[in-house]
Amino acid sequence: MTDTPARWRARLEPLAIFAALFLLWELAVRWFALPSWLLPAPSEILATARDWAPELAANALVTLRETVTGFALAVAISVPLAVLIAFTRVLRRVLYPILLGLQSVPKVALAPLVTLWLGVGEAPKVVIVVLVCFFPVLVNMIAGLEAAPRNMVDLMRSVEASRWQVFRRLRLPFALPHIFTGCKVAVTFAVIGSVIAEFVAAQSGLGYLILMSTSQSLTPLAFAAILLLTLMSVLLFYLIEWAERRAVTWHM
Repeated sequence: MTDTPARWRARLEPLAIFAALFLLWELAVRWFALPSWLLPAPSEILATARDWAPELAANALVTLRETVTGFALAVAISVPLAVLIAFTRVLRRVLYPILLGLQSVPKVALAPLVTLWLGVGEAPKVVIVVLVCFFPVLVNMIAGLEAAPRNMVDLMRSVEASRWQVFRRLRLPFALPHIFTGCKVAVTFAVIGSVIAEFVAAQSGLGYLILMSTSQSLTPLAFAAILLLTLMSVLLFYLIEWAERRAVTWHM
């Protein structure tokens, strides 16, 4: 109970900083009389978000669906592949350099090609998200599986523990923090990947809404969409963090 005020202070301080920044933004726009097409005030952005709420919500759901689907597929592919690479020397020598090379290719350059191959539906957006999210999860998973102390591994093998028991009881618990670190990085990249793909070719989504609004000088609407993307990224990050706490508690 004694640390409750400190906990509340830690939660409220970031909100106070954000509120102060938005207030400075509002005052600067009004002081310099900036036109809304150049830089809208936060109050105007909120008013536009209220007026365009149905359109913003519909397009946010599209982007969220693409983001979550691509992220889930990336995790489903990268986790078992990381296990194979971590425990198979041949695959590590052959696959790892190939995957590193693929990761080095700019995803912005791949987005038009993926759209050309798969069309303008949600499929190319999901593929881009998978490509963006795949490597952070893979690398952190491999690092986590190799983080178990060698002497503890040897100790378990000395009592004739099976490879599955070593994996389940030792390697996986040590790997969990690394896995969730990769997931937290990847889920923020996932939102970026969705927007990149929507910039290339889309008929819906927040990225499409940003392009449409900027082409018509509806800058407050573009800022409202950007604000929604930011909130989406933050909420997904904290959702992964919540899942991490539950998983660590379960393994303890």
